[in-house]
Amino acid sequence: MTGTKRAILDAAIEIAAERGISGTTMDDVAERAGVAKGSLYYNFASKDKLFEGLLGEGMAALTEALRGARAGTAGWAAIEVLVTTLLGSIAANTALAKVIAGDIFRTDRAWRETSFAFKHDALAEFETAIVEALPEASATGAATLMASSVFGATLMAGLQWLLFDEERPQSEVVAAILLTFSGRLAPASPSREL
Repeated sequence: MTGTKRAILDAAIEIAAERGISGTTMDDVAERAGVAKGSLYYNFASKDKLFEGLLGEGMAALTEALRGARAGTAGWAAIEVLVTTLLGSIAANTALAKVIAGDIFRTDRAWRETSFAFKHDALAEFETAIVEALPEASATGAATLMASSVFGATLMAGLQWLLFDEERPQSEVVAAILLTFSGRLAPASPSREL
């Protein structure tokens, strides 16, 4: 990726984190990136293409991180490592997490199909771990919804943590999220401690 393209993507994510995607203009992105509008449009033909690329890149990186973290783990241990990895990703790129959280339920975006595909891939990592931890979730068709619940709760709790409670250790945030779902996902064991 060229330095110009990276500067454009970085500027777009900063502005969108501050104002939302709808409040971000191509003029603002060009100015913040320090590039001419011609360079901006050379790299991204439209605002839709810019944010499709930006969200696609972010979700692809997240999916790879989740996939790598889950490798070698299964069931509840995999869920724990996925939550921890997602929180780490949010901490590493809070601006992108804010944009994803703000855009996650928008169905009117030009990049809807691309975004759906990337979200599906990231959620599949959670769904696989949930089915391993709770096989009946697959039989009832609940695993997909449960994966969305864990992912969404982690995303929102991570933003809450970083924006309003950043002194709290990440391990406490992970424990709180897992405790929220432990009655539904964790093995029924009185000795299980979080």
